[in-house]
Amino acid sequence: MNLEKNIIITARITAVHRERYQLICEHGEIYARLKTKEYYVELEEFPTTGDFVLINYIANGDSQIIKTLPRKTFFSRLDPTPGRGEQAVAANFDYVFIMQSLNHDFNTKRLERYMTLAWQSGATPVVVLTKADLVKDYEEYVASIGVVAPGVAVHQVSSKTGYGMENLKKYLQPGKTVVFLGSSGVGKSSLVNALAGEEIMCVNGIREDDSKGRHTTTHRQLITLENGAMIIDTPGMRSIGMWDISTGVGEAFEDVKQYLGKCRFSDCKHNTEPECAIKQALEDGNLSLERWQSYLKLKNEAKYSDDKTAYMRDKAKWHKELAKNSKRMKGDRKKYDTFN
Repeated sequence: MNLEKNIIITARITAVHRERYQLICEHGEIYARLKTKEYYVELEEFPTTGDFVLINYIANGDSQIIKTLPRKTFFSRLDPTPGRGEQAVAANFDYVFIMQSLNHDFNTKRLERYMTLAWQSGATPVVVLTKADLVKDYEEYVASIGVVAPGVAVHQVSSKTGYGMENLKKYLQPGKTVVFLGSSGVGKSSLVNALAGEEIMCVNGIREDDSKGRHTTTHRQLITLENGAMIIDTPGMRSIGMWDISTGVGEAFEDVKQYLGKCRFSDCKHNTEPECAIKQALEDGNLSLERWQSYLKLKNEAKYSDDKTAYMRDKAKWHKELAKNSKRMKGDRKKYDTFN
């Protein structure tokens, strides 16, 4: 393939389909694949939905992605596939809509996890309570959110009746990008349709016995609204493994953070040491035991340890295996074409 006539331009990833990427650029909607040398040999950062990338534009076929541009915000989690490490979820967004529905899905422990990762991303978290038509009184829900997400804006909405939708418009301004996070059945697709004013996402029902839904969105995708605002919809995630939360956990647990570093000993383990600020706060009731235990659990669960060298070594090994498999698949296709 002669790349001399190809033009290097900037594009934005709108969806990821295994090894093929959907993008938007000055030529409209196109498809592209990663250039092997840059991504599998030189270990360029794999792009995700919302990323801006440089591409070798090819008019009559898949273009080539050659570089992932720096991100202003980035959301990731521990890849549910063992041994994969970090999984990129979305990039370059302004707000994170952390969505929970006002039914059996409402879970403050899950909210704590989403809040931690949202703060880590560098964007502004917003809690959106969906299916407001199912309840008459929200005070108890809002109060419980205030404990685990103090100071964070909370909005109750109903995609079915339109209640509260006006309150979300201030976030969805032209040029702004919002990422939707929540478990399956929470109503992300319904909210996208309501905001877009048309049915652009499939909507599945939920089981009445436990309010859980099937995965409607099967891949992350960026959707542009008529006014120029953008939404990154993500597949439902009930399991949210912690990855790098070095900044996010401090932002999400300000009530805990205020006591850290105030103990008598700098290496205090907060167990039996004298003059421990954490123990004193727990005894005085200024810090709840439940919040302290949640903080410890998330800190201990985080997989992005100090051993970055080991992670990069494993990442390089994984990239080489992908490149090897990709070459083998291309060889198989050539053999198939030869005999057919």
